[in-house]
Amino acid sequence: MTSMSDQLRQHLHELQTAHRDLDLAIDALFAKPAPDQLRIARLKRQKLRVKDEIADLEDQLTPDIIA
Repeated sequence: MTSMSDQLRQHLHELQTAHRDLDLAIDALFAKPAPDQLRIARLKRQKLRVKDEIADLEDQLTPDIIA
């Protein structure tokens, strides 16, 4: 049985992998002689959504410390 934080960490790892994969895909499109700007823009928006979700998960996993 896995805890909720373990599940969140696993999902976070999957999102980080997806973010890296999107970055590589964007770089590969830019390397082509005539890059597909529409596809690049879509991948960049998707990458930003993944980044936002990563930030949300990291916030959930970081305990609130009142100083």
